Amino acid sequence: MSERSSNRNRVAGSYAMSLFSIMLVLFLLGAFAMLMMHATRLSNYIKENIGFEIVMNSNVKEANILRLQKELDAMPAVKSAEYITKDEAIKRLSEDLGEDFLQWLGNEENPLLPSIDVRFNAAYANNDSLNIIESQLLENPDIKEVYYQKSLVDVINQNVRRIGGGLMIASIILLVIAIALIRNTIRLSIYSKRFLVRSMQLVGATASYIRRPFIRSGISQGFFGALLADIMLFLAMYSLNKHIPELAVIQDLNTSIAIYVGIIVLGIILAAFSTRSAVRKYLNAHVDRLYA
Repeated sequence: MSERSSNRNRVAGSYAMSLFSIMLVLFLLGAFAMLMMHATRLSNYIKENIGFEIVMNSNVKEANILRLQKELDAMPAVKSAEYITKDEAIKRLSEDLGEDFLQWLGNEENPLLPSIDVRFNAAYANNDSLNIIESQLLENPDIKEVYYQKSLVDVINQNVRRIGGGLMIASIILLVIAIALIRNTIRLSIYSKRFLVRSMQLVGATASYIRRPFIRSGISQGFFGALLADIMLFLAMYSLNKHIPELAVIQDLNTSIAIYVGIIVLGIILAAFSTRSAVRKYLNAHVDRLYA
């Protein structure tokens, strides 16, 4: 009875250790996926807030400006277009300066010109696209000039490409490491049962019959390990959001859900294939290798 109890404890300990290892690996993989999501969303948020100002001529009718604003809003490249009247422009300038700008003008007319502030979708927030749009806009006689910081656009896009490339390489390396760790964890779990595999072969059990319970156990470990990883990741993200509320601006619910689901699917697939591979190794192994 004590020997049977000892075997049960050994099996339970092996299962728990395997479950913990899978959970930890998948949690780290999920945390990195969340980091990549936030980095991508942050880069898009920055690019979509690059200032692009269309300054109109002073004698342009408001109807023409509103028509141009609607045309800009209809463009696939444009995220938003806001018409800034002369009065709104002077109000904003006064807020920036911290004092009434008009008092320095006396009786002179407001020198600021009406304009349209444009924000572009992230895919178009690069100098190549902006130069084309700028040249098209300047053909309009109602437009005096188009202003945006070209050097800033270049710096942002260069940094985004550099960071994105680094994260992509790191993600591939981490995925390979995760696969290797889960495979080794499953193999160690199966190693402790290699003599059971041989015993089942000796009594005439087929390979598929022998593999079936091991694969079910592997899928169970992968699922529950991934589920625990998701719970840990959710709690970590909840804590971060509580302490850094600004993260809500760059979060995406659909992507987050896809990451949680992806962790579970990846855990099940990796565990199932690793278990199948490990069991096949001992099914085809020579007797001498079982004692190695």
